[in-house]
Amino acid sequence: MFTLNYKVTTSTCDSEGRLKLYSALQMMQDCSEMWIDSEPCVKAYFEEQNMAQLLASRQVEIIRVPTFKEELTVTTSVYGMKPMFGFRNTFIYDAEGRPCYKTWSMGAFVDKATGKLKRVEEPVIASMKIEPQLEMVYGDRRIILPKEGGVAAEPVKVQRSDIDYNRHVNNANYIRMATELLPDTFEPHHLRMEYRVPARYGDTLMPTLYHQGNTFLVALSVGNDIAMLVEFTE
Repeated sequence: MFTLNYKVTTSTCDSEGRLKLYSALQMMQDCSEMWIDSEPCVKAYFEEQNMAQLLASRQVEIIRVPTFKEELTVTTSVYGMKPMFGFRNTFIYDAEGRPCYKTWSMGAFVDKATGKLKRVEEPVIASMKIEPQLEMVYGDRRIILPKEGGVAAEPVKVQRSDIDYNRHVNNANYIRMATELLPDTFEPHHLRMEYRVPARYGDTLMPTLYHQGNTFLVALSVGNDIAMLVEFTE
């Protein structure tokens, strides 16, 4: 398990002094990415093989939204590993050790030069610490896009500030864009995200919003390809 400590600061708060969903996802992502420092064998292997771990999907349960100046602890642990995919839990806890956010995610292992999936060798997998799968809701990883009923929103141009060191849109930034399409009164308690085709600097994302019952689904597309899907449930 890898752990990072945070504080809810001014820049991570919304107008009501509550932690932004976007900021919470950044905390989760940072902890997940830095986890590799706790696995020196895996880290060395990825560097030698010019590989990266990219987020393919994430699901989030929002138990309670922290507020300004709260002390938080983010933990991440791997509970499953296959040659081309890894599975992890990343939780955010408050100062009393109670979970505020519960998440599970699937990461894909890719060759940085080609962007294609690349297998991790069995001895490397065997060297890793696999920990118990934590209790939360585990829904379907794949999100089914409705055939009709979508409402197109204004295109979003990918800016330089949206790009991370993998040279495509940072995972949390897609969610920041998608949440702008939600009604002000809507507060999600569960999210499912699926990342398909990475968007890059200069691309134009075409958002489509679907609404059914207590659920909103946002598709962000580049040309004819879906970059990511996110389902927000109240």
